[in-house]
Amino acid sequence: MTLNLHNSPFSEAQTKLINELYPTLTDYQKVWLNGYLSAIQTIGDSNQPFEVTVTEQGQTVSLLEAVKQEATILYGSQTGNAQQVAGKLKTALESQGVEVVLSAMSDFKTNNLKKQKNIFIITSTHGEGDPPDNAISFHSFLYGKRAPKLEEVSFSVLSLGDSSYEFFCKTGLDFDKQLEKLGGKRIVPRVDCDLDYDDQVSQWIGQVVEAMAQNTPSKQLEYQNIPVAVAAGEKSAYDKNNPFYAEVLESINLNGRGSNKKTQHLELSLEGSGLTYEPGDSVGILPENDANLVTALQLSLGFEGSEVVTVKNHSKSLNEALTLHFEITVLTKPLLQKLAVFSENDKLEALLEDDSKLKEYVYGRDLLDVVQTFGPFNWNAQQFVDQLRKNPVRLYSIASSQKANEEEVHLTIGKVFYEVDERERLGVVSGQVAERIEIGDKIPVYIHKNPNFRLPENAQTPIIMIGAGTGIAPYRSFLEERAEAGIESNAWLFFGDQHFVTDFLYQTELQRWLKDGTLTKLSVAFSRDTEQKVYVQHRLLENAEEVYRWLNEGAVIYVCGDEKYMAHDVDQTLRKIVAEQGSKTEEEVTLFFNELKSQKRYQRDVY
Repeated sequence: MTLNLHNSPFSEAQTKLINELYPTLTDYQKVWLNGYLSAIQTIGDSNQPFEVTVTEQGQTVSLLEAVKQEATILYGSQTGNAQQVAGKLKTALESQGVEVVLSAMSDFKTNNLKKQKNIFIITSTHGEGDPPDNAISFHSFLYGKRAPKLEEVSFSVLSLGDSSYEFFCKTGLDFDKQLEKLGGKRIVPRVDCDLDYDDQVSQWIGQVVEAMAQNTPSKQLEYQNIPVAVAAGEKSAYDKNNPFYAEVLESINLNGRGSNKKTQHLELSLEGSGLTYEPGDSVGILPENDANLVTALQLSLGFEGSEVVTVKNHSKSLNEALTLHFEITVLTKPLLQKLAVFSENDKLEALLEDDSKLKEYVYGRDLLDVVQTFGPFNWNAQQFVDQLRKNPVRLYSIASSQKANEEEVHLTIGKVFYEVDERERLGVVSGQVAERIEIGDKIPVYIHKNPNFRLPENAQTPIIMIGAGTGIAPYRSFLEERAEAGIESNAWLFFGDQHFVTDFLYQTELQRWLKDGTLTKLSVAFSRDTEQKVYVQHRLLENAEEVYRWLNEGAVIYVCGDEKYMAHDVDQTLRKIVAEQGSKTEEEVTLFFNELKSQKRYQRDVY
C-alpha cells in the first residue's frame, strides 16, 4: 500500500509514520480520518484545501468528508438467542466505527423511534406466532395508531425461529412488513433463520456491516473490494460447535413406583471445563438419534449405512450422519415438500395440498413413517441427507446452583414417550437420557446463557415461582442458590404434577428449604388425585388476595413449563387476579403487566 500526499506540508519522516498507521485502520476509521483532514480548510497561509488520494493494491479509493454513522439494535428474546446475536452485531458494527445503541424492545422509548437513522431488529417467534415477552409492547406500538411515519429510517430484520412450527419466524415477518408500511427503507433483506442459524447470522451481519459502510453519508465515497471484518465477540471455550464432554455422575428417576411418568435427575461433571453458569441458565445437549431408528430408516431406504456422504465439507458414513447430525424424528411441511420431489408416490403431493390432513399426519410421526408410506424414492444417499436439517440442540433448564456444586451441573429431564401406529416413539435426548445413558458415560454439552430469567439483584425482593412437572428445574437452582447464600426473604413456590405420592419432584429438598426459611410458602396441585382436576392456576386463584399483595410489595413472578397450556392458563389467571383484586379495567391490566415486564418482574422460561 502506498500513501501519496501531494503538495502537503508533511516531511518524509511524517509521511513514513502515516504510511505505518494507515494499514492498521478499519474502513470506517479511514473515512473518518479523511473527513477530519478535509475539515481543516487551510494549509499554512495558503487558504487552499488539500485532497488525500489513497492508492491500495493498484486501486484508487477516493475518500472525502464522512459523517459518523449511528445504529440502534433492538432485540426480542425469550431464551437469550436473539440477545446474543444482537450482541454480535453490536461488536461487528462498533469494530467499523459505528456508534451503537443496543436495547431490548421492552426498554426502548418508542417516542425516539422516528429519530433513528438505522434500526436493526433481531427477534425470535414464540408460541403460535407470538412475539417474545420483551417484544410484545413494541410490536403492539408499531401496529397501533401512535406508530410514526419512518420515511427517514433505514432498517433490516433478522428473525429466529423453528420451521417445525406452523408460524415460522412470524414475528420477524410482522416487524419487516410494518416497518416498510410505515415508510422505512430496507437496508438489507430480512433473513429467516431456522434452529441451525450460525451461518445465516454471520452472512447477515456481514451484509449489514458492508451496507452501513457503503451508505456512510459523505461528499464522495467509493469502496472497491475492501473486506469487512465481522467480530464474533467473546466466546466460551465450549459451545454448540465445540461441546464439552461431561461425565454422568448420577442418574435418578424422580418418579415413584406406579407413576406413568419418568423424570430423570441428571448430575454432570464440569471438572476441567472452566464452564460457569447462573440460576436461570440452560444446558444444551447435542442429540444422538436412537440406533434402532437409524437402522430401520436405512433399511427402509435400501441403504446399507456405509455409504459415504458429505456433511459440511466432511466425509461421514450415512450411519454416522443420521445418528449424530440430522433430524429424523420431526416432520415439517418444508421437509415434506423437499422429499416430494424425489417420491414416485403421488399421495405425498396430495397430502401437501390439504393443510388440515397434513397437520394431522405430521403430529407425532417421523421420517421412517414417510419413507414407509410414500416410497419409493429416487435418490442416492447424498441427495437424501441434503434434504434434512441439522438435528437441533436440546436445551434444559439448569436445576442446580454452582455456588453449591462448584464443578457440577444438574438437570431435570422428563422422558417423552408415546405410541403412534403401534410403534413406540421416544424423545431424542429424553429417551437417550432415560434409556441409554449410564453413569460414567460422557455426553456433549455447553452452557446456554439466559439473561431473561434471573433472580432479582436485590436478594430481599420477594419472588413467586410457578411451574409444573420439569418446570420445577430452575426453581431448584434458585432455592439452592438462596440456601447457599443464607437468603430468607419471601419466596413462594406453586408446583403442580399428577400424583402426590409418585410425582412430587424434589419433595424432601423442598420441605427442608421450607423448614429452614429458604422457601417461605409452598402451594401444590396434583391434578389426578381428585375427581376434579386441580392445576397451579387454581392454587393461584385460591390465594388471589395474598398473591396480589406480594405483587404490590414488589414481588417478581417466574413461570416455567409448557407454553401452550400451563403458561397460557397461568398468565390468564394472573391477569384475572390483578383485575379483580385491583379493580382494574382490561386496558389497565395490560398496562400493569407491560410495566411488570419492563421492570423484569414477570419472567418466563416456557417451551
